[in-house]
Amino acid sequence: MAGIIIAPRARIFHGHEWIYATEIKKTFGNPQPGDVITLKDFRDRPLGTAIYNPQSQIVARRFSRRKQDLNLDFFTRRIGQAIEHRKASGIDETLARLVWSESDGLPGLIVDRYGDHLSVQTLTLAMDLRKEIIRDALISLLNPASIVLRNDSPYRKAEGMEPGIEMLHGENPGSFQVRANDIIFEVDLYDGQKTGLYLDQFQAHAEVAALSKGKRVLDCFTNQGGFALACAKAGAAHVTAVDVSASACEAARKNAKLNGVEIDVIEHNVFDFLKHAKPEYDLIILDPPSFTRNKATLMDAMRGYKEIHLRSLKLLDKGGLLSTFCCSYHASRELYMENLVAASIDAKKSARLVMNHSQRADHPILISIPETGYLKGFTVEVIASR
Repeated sequence: MAGIIIAPRARIFHGHEWIYATEIKKTFGNPQPGDVITLKDFRDRPLGTAIYNPQSQIVARRFSRRKQDLNLDFFTRRIGQAIEHRKASGIDETLARLVWSESDGLPGLIVDRYGDHLSVQTLTLAMDLRKEIIRDALISLLNPASIVLRNDSPYRKAEGMEPGIEMLHGENPGSFQVRANDIIFEVDLYDGQKTGLYLDQFQAHAEVAALSKGKRVLDCFTNQGGFALACAKAGAAHVTAVDVSASACEAARKNAKLNGVEIDVIEHNVFDFLKHAKPEYDLIILDPPSFTRNKATLMDAMRGYKEIHLRSLKLLDKGGLLSTFCCSYHASRELYMENLVAASIDAKKSARLVMNHSQRADHPILISIPETGYLKGFTVEVIASR
């Protein structure tokens, strides 16, 4: 088997599973993009098996410490293990992320389940080349009515692949309904946004909603209304939801009607809305899309986060709550908290931590790959200045 020899002091010797071009000492056997390769250290000792793509910054991604091949038996076994992990975690595996890339030993493969329908992404070349094998493994394990290949992610560009959406199995299911946290959502896996819903936030929806009873709630970047609906269901006095996307606002209104709750949905740029909003809220929720996908734009992103933190805190009186979330790995939990602290100082508001938030257990975090733990959030309470 072709492979690479890894230079000393590479991150793989410290537990990480990725190999960059600068960490390769030598390539042997003429491996081709998308191949399964063997890894060796600088003393010719085996380090396991990886997928290979020299077009990517991450040239190799280890998926096993033993010799393996990406065949049907392998995918069936490893996807089956991922499903069992969700069951053991107490997650309803009929509405969950069943496969989360490196965290499940399948780098670049994402599988989300919505009842009888699956939404799949192949974000690495090796997985994309084996999508039919992955399809067969999923059919044998879950017998889904349909599998949508939702490959419109910008991350595919880093692997030299074009974006696209296609049916991998069955017919396009169109719009259908699912239930999470006793809330009904309408999803469209083929024509809708993302891979369906933001499954990673379902736990946070419930956590924040538990604080919302009797409160006037502002849900910023509402998308399909996840936080807004949860708060309305939990007995919030009034809920306002804001998003710049017309389609997202329409989805939120539709979901509110499905659930028999009232939310005021406003199509508006959140930055501008917060700038001109009146201080009439008891709970403000900020759940923006990622402001940065790389280190180069991190500081620009932090300025954006600070702006919405500052404007939100200025709208809150003593006892007011701010729940804020960040889905960018590059903004660490510590950096995000520092940003919130700086905003509170500028707003001349004191705040104390009420709750930490993270991604739901169906998005497990591999401790040796910090990139798998991307979602962080804080709920803070404004207190009297001291």
